[in-house]
Amino acid sequence: MVKRPRDPVQLAKQVFDIAIGETEDTVSDSKRHPSPKRKGGVKGGKARAKSLTAAERADIARIAATARWKKKT
Repeated sequence: MVKRPRDPVQLAKQVFDIAIGETEDTVSDSKRHPSPKRKGGVKGGKARAKSLTAAERADIARIAATARWKKKT
């Protein structure tokens, strides 16, 4: 696989050539279709909040608030 050029003019020419069909795009499938493993981090906070009870959420919020108010500006 050939890397894309870093020079903006050469990159623009390559993009133009790909657009008009003179050359093939060299981007690998792994870059076009990112890993499904990333979804875990995206939905993690919502899933955790859903599983916590109201008392647990209140405890976490209380600890966070005291940490914020302890900071000296």
